[in-house]
Amino acid sequence: MRKLSLIAIVIMAAVSCNRTNPFLTEWNTPYGIPDFEAVQEKHYVPAVEAGIRQQQSEIDAIIADQDTPTFENVVEAYECSGAILDRVVGVLFNLSETDGTDSLQKIVEQVLPMLSAHSDNIFMNPYFFKKVEVLYNDMENLGLNQEQKMTLKKLYNSFVNNGVALGEAEQARMREINMELSSLSNTFGNRLLAENNAFAQEFGVAISEYGGAMASTEDRALREKMFKAYASRGNNGNENDTKDLIMKMMALRIEKANLLGYENPAQMILHDKMAGTPEAVDAFLAGIMAPAVGKAKAEIVDMQAIMDEDIKAGLLPEGSKIEPWDWAYYAEKVRKAKYALDEEQTKPYFKMENVRAGVFNTAHKLFGLNFEQLDSIPVYHPDVEGFKVTDADGSLIGVLLTDYFPRSTKRGGAWMNNFVNQEIVKGEEIRPVIVNVGNFSKPVDGKPGLLTLDEVETMFHEFGHALHGLLSQCTYKSVAGTSVARDFVELPSQIMENWAFQDEVLAEYARHYETGEVIPAELVAKINAAGTFNQGFMTTELAAASILDLKWHMLSELPSDSTVISSEVEKSFVEEFEAAACKEMGLIDEIIPRYRSTYFAHIFSGGYSAGYYSYLWAEVLDKDAFELFMQKGIFDSETAMSFRRNVLEKGGSDEPMDLYRRFRGADPDPAALTRARGL
Repeated sequence: MRKLSLIAIVIMAAVSCNRTNPFLTEWNTPYGIPDFEAVQEKHYVPAVEAGIRQQQSEIDAIIADQDTPTFENVVEAYECSGAILDRVVGVLFNLSETDGTDSLQKIVEQVLPMLSAHSDNIFMNPYFFKKVEVLYNDMENLGLNQEQKMTLKKLYNSFVNNGVALGEAEQARMREINMELSSLSNTFGNRLLAENNAFAQEFGVAISEYGGAMASTEDRALREKMFKAYASRGNNGNENDTKDLIMKMMALRIEKANLLGYENPAQMILHDKMAGTPEAVDAFLAGIMAPAVGKAKAEIVDMQAIMDEDIKAGLLPEGSKIEPWDWAYYAEKVRKAKYALDEEQTKPYFKMENVRAGVFNTAHKLFGLNFEQLDSIPVYHPDVEGFKVTDADGSLIGVLLTDYFPRSTKRGGAWMNNFVNQEIVKGEEIRPVIVNVGNFSKPVDGKPGLLTLDEVETMFHEFGHALHGLLSQCTYKSVAGTSVARDFVELPSQIMENWAFQDEVLAEYARHYETGEVIPAELVAKINAAGTFNQGFMTTELAAASILDLKWHMLSELPSDSTVISSEVEKSFVEEFEAAACKEMGLIDEIIPRYRSTYFAHIFSGGYSAGYYSYLWAEVLDKDAFELFMQKGIFDSETAMSFRRNVLEKGGSDEPMDLYRRFRGADPDPAALTRARGL
């Protein structure tokens, strides 16, 4: 038997690993789609470890370079680093949300501390920071274009926001905080998924179907039971209770903010966003909350009138009043009475595949895009379908995957994410692979998936995010696509909602799933007439959740050392704090925030901390922007291409308001939101 040197053994092991681990080489698949069929759970941890080693060696090479720091040998070199890690993280975290088995969640729990430590090793490295700082301080003299300036600025802020200037002891504590926060956030998501599945098992209704069930369930006692179960997720005192996680996370977020010199987490998070300060966000939301509540109170009057008829008919006891579990049910009755609009009438015209075709056709008419279904590509679940997206000249834009139906391993809600980022690496253009995920009404009893009006709007919304990722024309991945300020990221998604129910758009895609009949004009008129229906409720619950999020993150202290929660008194703080915040904001008893604290995944596991207001903030932009389309024509080519060139293609390569002004020619009109919502 031939003896081998240690180096030879290492080389052979690496070669063998490359042959068996699909993450360690570029995907040999159509359009760079991840090789899902080759990926096994055993591949993730070794690939993460290899990716960390690779990127750390690339960072070490940047630091060791004796040449004068330049944008190319520091910033650009960093942007090109971490290829293996990009591949494995892009798949792992997408699949943990869309097909999150218990074993996959354990893998996530294992790698999160590794990734947190790796990030800290990069952004607390004083030698790397010194090179970045030299460039940042001389930025205006380096001859950089605007995208390069934004990329340098973002990299510099990553160091500063991670405490690179802190002392040794403070940096050590920051590392502990970052690692614990990533673990707690993941645990929150896992517990909420378990709560959602428990709800579905008890009622036979998926969380995504809750709204429709509440609108159609005649049994008031059952509605009350469902509402209370829905609204108490994470607050049941069982193993999936999230109150302890909230307290621990908030204590750590406050401590992190203090270490970085901020009074509270909201100051820390918002300092580089469009809004700038918590006070600006607070004033913005207060200006929406008051008229929204006023509209909601008027809506209660209409619903109570119908409830009174049920009382007279002996269907309800005397003195019955509208309660939170009555809202959806009686709102639907008001909609039928006022607008003769019944979702059971509309759903047959919104077959999932037809709506998706309508979304694609809208993008074709606006931006010249074409969509071709891909049949022989690797996918991570049988529900997933793929589409090649090309430009008007036939050039590749990217690949869009759609995954629209609920399952027990998928978290609730709808979202867009990247499997492959758009970027240019050493002159080679990498086109993105994007996924749109939903939990839409699934096929049942031989019928296809038939969507509610809300689900139709959601599909258009998430596709707007997909366009932002697909149409990106940036050089550097750190500013490409949706890598923008949180309160700007919802503009491309929300503006797409405006096309969903336009007459000429509906006429093209809304066809009866059995007969192929185009949706009747009178039904379209009813849909549009009801466009501002129930907006008091919807705006109030959205603003309430946004304010609740902000109030949590404006806390500068908690009532005790909440890094260790044991007593019921400390746990009850979550309920007491939320109740006080709702009272202060003027929330009426008939409405709860869209997300209560214990199941507010956006802010405790989804990256929207102190940022849930972004939906309303961006709605000012989207409604103001769509008013220009309404003036010029909803498919006006000049306006559409201006939006594409100045917003969708630019990602975070320039300041958000500058991008918007270039498209609109003016600052947004704050009243555009209230006009659109009929407040």
